[in-house]
Amino acid sequence: MSGTSGRKPVHLAVYDTFADWETGHTTAYLARAGYEVVTVGPGPEPVRTIAGVRIQPDTTLGELHPEDSSLLILTGADLWDTSDDLAPFARTARAFLDAGVPVAAICGATAGLAREGLLDDRAHTSAVSFYLAATGYGGGERYVEADAVTDTSAGGALVTAGPTEPVAFAREVFGLLGVYEGEVLDAWYRLFHDSDAEAYAVLEAAGR
Repeated sequence: MSGTSGRKPVHLAVYDTFADWETGHTTAYLARAGYEVVTVGPGPEPVRTIAGVRIQPDTTLGELHPEDSSLLILTGADLWDTSDDLAPFARTARAFLDAGVPVAAICGATAGLAREGLLDDRAHTSAVSFYLAATGYGGGERYVEADAVTDTSAGGALVTAGPTEPVAFAREVFGLLGVYEGEVLDAWYRLFHDSDAEAYAVLEAAGR
């Protein structure tokens, strides 16, 4: 399945207790840039977000292949910390990274990647360092105190962020995929993160 722009789609993982607020900026502006956003569930059944919003997945994890995707987005969810139900998504992230396809993980999804060993050798961030330390992972020395981090040192690119940084998370994804660059990327971030009215003029000019 290809997006209308000819690009491969972006795949958004969806599952019960999905954190509604964490990926809205990312997916909305990827769609505006011409990417098709395809939701991926653990199975064909509908899931419900933390807010109770019902999502019918477009496809299932078993049908997802890295070569058909531009990016896999893993959002936070209570289930990352209360069960092993989402471990298959972390294993899929490994397959994506091994294939050189980017992965972007926010909030509890970073803990899932830590348990899978994917953060041991990559610069990363999360809510706080001790949240990931509680997983027993081996990447504590690679933890970065930052809003969001992109690492490209160990194969496929990996974006990580904490739950309070959906705008910084989006910024890193846009930069990684080349949706926005340079002063335009900076202006997008300043507008949505800092409510900087002057940044709007930069975006408007770029749109023309």
